[in-house]
Amino acid sequence: MRHFSFVVFFLVGLVTCSHVAAAKQPNIVFIFTDDHACQSIGAYGSKINKTPNIDRIANEGAIFLNSFCANSICGPSRACVLTGKHSHKNGFYSNGLGPFDGSQFTFPKLLQKSGYQTALIGKWHLNSDPTGFDHWEILPGQGSYYNPQFIGQNGRRQIEGYCTTITTDLALDWLKQRDDEKPFLLMCQHKAPHRTWAPELKHLNRYEDIDIPEPATLFDAWDNRSATLAGNAMSIDKHFYYDYDLKVHLPVPFATQREQRLKDGEYRRMTPAQKKIWDAAFVPRNQAFLANPPTGKDLIRWKYQRYIKNYLRCIDSVDENVGRVLDYLDENGLTENTIVIYSSDQGFYLGEHGWYDKRWMFEESLKMPFLIRWPGHVKPGTRSEKLIQNIDYAPTFLEVAGAEVPPEVQGSSLVPVLENPSTAPWRESIYYHYYEHGGEHQVPRHEGVRNDRYKLINFYSNDGFDLYDLKEDPAEMVDVSERTEYAEVLASMKAELSQLRNQYDLPPLKK
Repeated sequence: MRHFSFVVFFLVGLVTCSHVAAAKQPNIVFIFTDDHACQSIGAYGSKINKTPNIDRIANEGAIFLNSFCANSICGPSRACVLTGKHSHKNGFYSNGLGPFDGSQFTFPKLLQKSGYQTALIGKWHLNSDPTGFDHWEILPGQGSYYNPQFIGQNGRRQIEGYCTTITTDLALDWLKQRDDEKPFLLMCQHKAPHRTWAPELKHLNRYEDIDIPEPATLFDAWDNRSATLAGNAMSIDKHFYYDYDLKVHLPVPFATQREQRLKDGEYRRMTPAQKKIWDAAFVPRNQAFLANPPTGKDLIRWKYQRYIKNYLRCIDSVDENVGRVLDYLDENGLTENTIVIYSSDQGFYLGEHGWYDKRWMFEESLKMPFLIRWPGHVKPGTRSEKLIQNIDYAPTFLEVAGAEVPPEVQGSSLVPVLENPSTAPWRESIYYHYYEHGGEHQVPRHEGVRNDRYKLINFYSNDGFDLYDLKEDPAEMVDVSERTEYAEVLASMKAELSQLRNQYDLPPLKK
């Protein structure tokens, strides 16, 4: 009997210790959007909109002012997040390639082994089924804003409504039915504010009575820099479609054949009731535009206003749904032991350099938001200027869960920076590589290095190096690589680029 009692006592002790360990493992809520530019987030100093719920994460935690992607395009960025590795190591270089190799290490798998229950809801975009998740329900491909389809372990279904709200509904439903004895990872990943910027019906009239401030570089002529810039196919002036992008569902007599080619699939997905509300907002505006169409720069300004207002309306829905998640955590006593992160797969051009989209290694698309709240570990109101990347997310999640970081991971855990922001040692530069060749927006392959002041971009498939002094030229309007006063800087940055290529074990460049 004494032996039996000892065994029972020992087993009870193990279970008790297990529960104590689990209690110390923080829950993780990772809210991830698509193409959300830092310059449209209040905490990052937005001058064009307000994001009170996203800002709350920064106010109650930390904001990273120098957060960067490793490859500025949707699928590859997500692969970097999952693996902690650059594209050449995780194998997912481009949206057009794939599928993502889900058999390789991803951080959710190790969280599962560490006792976490894991869920992924929303945009996936890796041309494969998710692995490492107890529950998943994903959008097919890019997904749709209106009446979207979702693919889950039990098949495919269509849900009437607006994607940002539905994705949050599904995420909260999973939280409500989870095992509350275990820590959890929830990855809530939105389509918004990705092109084609179809706002929620209730937001269609926001901003309509004001002019959104234009970026100073809206009319950039792309001179004084690499000749590759002028070959872009992502300008607000020439590369928007009237129906698809600008929501003009009426004939446009002066549109080019190209500008008329693509149609707005979101509108065609709507129910009659949804179309009625949409038309009440847009038809009068479009009729007024066609009755007295602007020309020249005024037409570019009109396109910018139509674009940016719809983009911001999509973000308004995102922000509201971030608030829903934060409120749920508060109301259910989960806030104190839950890490909340808000990020996006890359940044986006909101008219800067006359562009929309991403891909280039210029600041607007290289930067990605990263805001984190971790009560008891991150001092509220922390503002960090450390150079972080999306390859750092995986090792961070593993460290907070008490899991070992595999040796192939190339990123570094942010935990030391979060807990000791002023003293923790950290990297002095980041490496970037975009691999698509031409493609939809005619952005060439390029790689580069950025430190706290300078950026070197190597357009290796075209015309070589551009160097930017971000202190003197934050808008990146002038390449200084051939100026004699920057000769030492150029040599130093080239050496740093070479060092990072060696550190990350990159293969030789292919033009």
